[in-house]
Amino acid sequence: MDAKRGETFPLRRREVVEKLLSDRGDLLVVAGLGACAWDITAVGDNDCNFPLWGAMGGAVMIGLGIARAQPDRRVLVLTGDGEMLMGVGSLATVAVKQPANLAIVVLDNERFGETGMQTTHTAARADLAATAAGLGIEAVATLTDEAGVDAVRDRIHNHQGPSFDVIKIRAENHAFSLPPKDGAYLKDRFRIAVMGKEAATL
Repeated sequence: MDAKRGETFPLRRREVVEKLLSDRGDLLVVAGLGACAWDITAVGDNDCNFPLWGAMGGAVMIGLGIARAQPDRRVLVLTGDGEMLMGVGSLATVAVKQPANLAIVVLDNERFGETGMQTTHTAARADLAATAAGLGIEAVATLTDEAGVDAVRDRIHNHQGPSFDVIKIRAENHAFSLPPKDGAYLKDRFRIAVMGKEAATL
């Protein structure tokens, strides 16, 4: 395992997330706990964001539920390699259900960022894109450059069928950009953004 490898990837997380969320329209975004939640907030807090403060491993299943409940809206799950490794079985359910409107993007810095930047299994032999393909998701890729990020952004908005992209990013820490910490508020805000105030309060 090359512990230094993640420090040499050219892509940087905040720049990648800013590009993925540029001109997002009404895209619904579920962010896994920790850095991904800070990243989407750094781009701009948005009522259509649902950042997780906990539930490690649950981001994909939450996104799948939203995608199935709102088939006319595009849904992005943005999560990290550590969180995805914990919830990897969820990809099998995504493959079975085949939501046409769900994109999953893993920001893979090969680190557990919330507990001290220890290396994850993706720094050794674990291949999340190959795992997703083996579980039945057809549109999968691992990307390391700007051209790849542009292709991912297009898939988020236009691909028909679930997609799974791993973007290798540099292992580095950024200043916190924290979303609201009130889980009930985040849930209500998101429901109103998706359904409208009257329907959301029924």
